[in-house]
Amino acid sequence: MPGVRAGGRTEARRRRRAARRHTMAALASAVVAAGAATGVIAAGADDGGRTTALPDTTASPVLEPLPAVPTPTASPSASATAAPSPSPSRTPRRSPAPSPSPKRSSAPAVSAGLYRHPRSQVLDWVGAHRDDPRRPLIESRIAAQPAAVWFPAHNPGAVTGQVRGVTSAAAAAGRTPVLVPYAIPDRDCGGASEGGAPSLDAYDGWITDFAAGLGSGPVIVILEPDAIALSDCLSAAQRNARFASLARAGRTLHAANPRARVYFDGGHSGWHSAAKQAAALREAGAATSGDGIFTNVSNFHSTADETAYARRVLAALGGQPGLGAVIDTSRNGNGAPEEGEWCDPAGRALGRAPTTATGLTGIDAYLWVKLPGESDGCKGSAGSFTPDYAYELATG
Repeated sequence: MPGVRAGGRTEARRRRRAARRHTMAALASAVVAAGAATGVIAAGADDGGRTTALPDTTASPVLEPLPAVPTPTASPSASATAAPSPSPSRTPRRSPAPSPSPKRSSAPAVSAGLYRHPRSQVLDWVGAHRDDPRRPLIESRIAAQPAAVWFPAHNPGAVTGQVRGVTSAAAAAGRTPVLVPYAIPDRDCGGASEGGAPSLDAYDGWITDFAAGLGSGPVIVILEPDAIALSDCLSAAQRNARFASLARAGRTLHAANPRARVYFDGGHSGWHSAAKQAAALREAGAATSGDGIFTNVSNFHSTADETAYARRVLAALGGQPGLGAVIDTSRNGNGAPEEGEWCDPAGRALGRAPTTATGLTGIDAYLWVKLPGESDGCKGSAGSFTPDYAYELATG
């Protein structure tokens, strides 16, 4: 995602690059996610050696299970230009906080099966390669599974309709969609996944528009991957402002749809300690404005490790009864690779199929937030669906 760097401070950028080079051999970490324009995935490293996305600003995004390379013509309502480059907001104007949402049940509200969006790169590949000997396995083990739908563009005026298009289709099918709003300012600390809203005030408005499309049925919201775990690059004032905005976002989403389950960024078991992550989550309102946390987005840590970690975070977090966790299991079937291996590492496998019936107390769902088979930038071009990689995961 080569794009305009955020912040505009050359020395700060130089130091961040040096820090990234220093940490590339550390633990593979969080998000390979869609960027502000097209969601193409590429190699990058940041806190804890995390892999990131690289935005390509040449086309407009579409709604697909992402990260993905979208078809530019598939979403006519999307803006044709890249989202503005964000700059950290020093004194963001505060939008009025929405009224607290009605008290929610402490039991998970999601009972229907998860929704599979009908547009994705893997489905396009399956349709175009019926005679490929890899096709039956990729189709049955990857393309047939429900996956998250990402909304990576700051596109006020358009996002409501885009969200409604997904939630209304899911409701008609009697299914529960998984949505990923991904437009926080200074996203990825101005790194490879930079993009998002130009200010927190603008983000507050965008999330209000996003919430307006949620409908009234059950929906799972994965609120801003990395926004909490990857916030150490911000000043204390900037971090507090971001956390306040995330708390407002949680309230806004619940006010729009009390059946929404909103999960806040819990990082993963190879990153921050449970105590540190819980403290940040508490500051961001997760204990009062959310329904729990998500972990392991786009990463490889085993479900057992993530379950134990999520429970430690939730115990340290406190908050209202019934907070739970969802875990991204899309590529964690064989657990984490060797230290320093993060870009399409060999020997990985699909994890547990997406479900809200985990059978574990406090673990609300296993989800495929990242769609397996979409490359980190090594086995295929960044963000592209790579059948060899998909086949390796499906047979791992």
